[in-house]
Amino acid sequence: MSYISGVEWPYPVMYEKETEVDIDILVLGGGIAGCWAAITAAKKGLKAAIVEKGATISSGSAGTGCDHWGPCVGNPGSTVTAEDVIKTPAKGSGMYDFSLSHYIDAKESYDTLLEMEQMGGKIRDTENEFKGADFRDDETKFMYAYDYDKRYRMRIFGANFKPLLYKECKRLGVKIYDRTMATGLLTEGGKEGARCVGAVGLNVRTGEFLIFRSKATISCMSKHQRNWNFSTELTGLNTFRPNLSGAGYAMAWRAGATFTHMEMSKRSMLSSGNTYPFYGTGNAFNTWVPCTLVDADGKEIPWLGREGNVLGSVSERVHPGEMVRGRKKAEKTVAELLSDLATAYRRRPLPDIIPDLEQRIISGEFKLPLYADLPGMTEHERNIIWGVMVGNEGRTHTPILRTYKESGFDSSRDLLQSYIMLGGGGLYEPSLPQTRIGGDLGPGGGFVVDWHLMTTLEGLYAAGDTLPMSHTHSHAATTGKYAARNAVEYASRVSESKIDRTQVENEKTRVYGPIKRKDGMEWKELNAALCRVMQNYCGEVKNEELLNIGLMWLDDIERNVVPTAYAPNPHILGRTAEVLDILDCNRLILQSSLARKACSTQMSFVRLDYPQVDPPDWHKWMTVKQQDDRVVVDNLPLDYWGDLQSNYTKHCGL
Repeated sequence: MSYISGVEWPYPVMYEKETEVDIDILVLGGGIAGCWAAITAAKKGLKAAIVEKGATISSGSAGTGCDHWGPCVGNPGSTVTAEDVIKTPAKGSGMYDFSLSHYIDAKESYDTLLEMEQMGGKIRDTENEFKGADFRDDETKFMYAYDYDKRYRMRIFGANFKPLLYKECKRLGVKIYDRTMATGLLTEGGKEGARCVGAVGLNVRTGEFLIFRSKATISCMSKHQRNWNFSTELTGLNTFRPNLSGAGYAMAWRAGATFTHMEMSKRSMLSSGNTYPFYGTGNAFNTWVPCTLVDADGKEIPWLGREGNVLGSVSERVHPGEMVRGRKKAEKTVAELLSDLATAYRRRPLPDIIPDLEQRIISGEFKLPLYADLPGMTEHERNIIWGVMVGNEGRTHTPILRTYKESGFDSSRDLLQSYIMLGGGGLYEPSLPQTRIGGDLGPGGGFVVDWHLMTTLEGLYAAGDTLPMSHTHSHAATTGKYAARNAVEYASRVSESKIDRTQVENEKTRVYGPIKRKDGMEWKELNAALCRVMQNYCGEVKNEELLNIGLMWLDDIERNVVPTAYAPNPHILGRTAEVLDILDCNRLILQSSLARKACSTQMSFVRLDYPQVDPPDWHKWMTVKQQDDRVVVDNLPLDYWGDLQSNYTKHCGL
């Protein structure tokens, strides 16, 4: 009998029981990308299945909603093109912008949003609440965000988008395997680097083992996380997306797929364990743009435009002028780079509050605490922030909007205290250099893919956050659709392949190991140990010796500690499997860090043994893969995808 916290396990335990599933298109991960991929495949007439370790109706990084959509350049109000948007990389990406998938997003986001509307999603101000507002088009009733001239990002009511996608999957007959964690890919002949022919999974409630045979597989399992930070007891869930383990990365790494940009990491500025509710404290970015901030005496904090000019009104903040095309960066030393990394605030393509706010507070020009001055804004601007944006963004409707309202907060009357500088920190809550994030907030690594979004494993496609430098809702939706269209075409012309039984048995042995013991190390302790390895040997400053010692520690833990891992029930068994995936992701990160022999400003990457900062010869994608028990390192040009427009037209499948 299985127990958890002294309570009998409430589900039937069926360890070792096998269920085999034959499917045309196998989608791993039931988030935004996964649902769109499955819907697209089903509409094309193929049998599709989703494997999701949570509950597809609300799972994934955007499972609880979204408040803005884009780059939506195809909408009738947009004054820019997909090419214009690609020329202005997202914050933090710089020269390492993965334009291939971002171009797909720009080209297809509007049509995808209209398709979402057909499923019941609300994308217009149909009640005319904001009629006459500067950000609203009164003919289409569309509402725009951030730049009211360019009009390529849309404000939407996305709190229920995920349940609507789930409903559409069910309507189309998509088979959904909830509470089932994919643990390994199956390859032709069981060989590393061979064609992907399916996957295996574990039901985290019953312990049942599932074997999926597919003609094409799409990895939509999101990014890696919990590599540097994990401590539920001391600081709570101290990662921005706490349930990510990088399982999709780890499975494909073990199968021989090629990855890039995995060496990129940054200080954990938004999820250090000491932060305040991210969207529930007054600020001036993302969901809160263009909110006015004031100090304790009511003195307004200035905003600056893209060119550093002071913006004197709310209207100027949302009419920022031409896009910044990028400036040549001055050469830096390692010392200057480290100094930059110690400063949390970073400028971006949009207007924002003054970058030297911290220094001006310390000098006495502004008095703490700071406040979001919603009452001081126009009714339309106030209500679009507090009600539409805060309320539809993930994790805001119930914990913030409803809770604050029930507590008496009135956005037309009350100032909301800002977390900026609370406790003495800057715009973001400060964290130690070694408590880092990799792919948590977007600018991170992922699969190397071609214009079909096929990985280097034939038959395995990638979409959403598994692609480098990605993290937005529309990007997940559009790439999920795009990958599925190409996967459908591939599946229609290939024959079924036989599953290698030895590969299945090896995976069962690996996954079920922790249930064979009566006691031992549990998953949280093992996760914390892996984080300590990364903090010590892959922190902000690195060199070859540190990185190699880190790999030695991972090998030692895998050899001597993993065999002591203990799981008393299927849920803990799934958590343990997650941590084993984190171990492989750590190995992937360390190998990628060894491959890049130069410092990089955009990547927050410091190699003390290679002190050149952003040398031109290293402006390239470093790639790594496993092959015959060794790591193969290579590189690709930053624009390896070639001409965006012609290649998209050739491969989009429309």
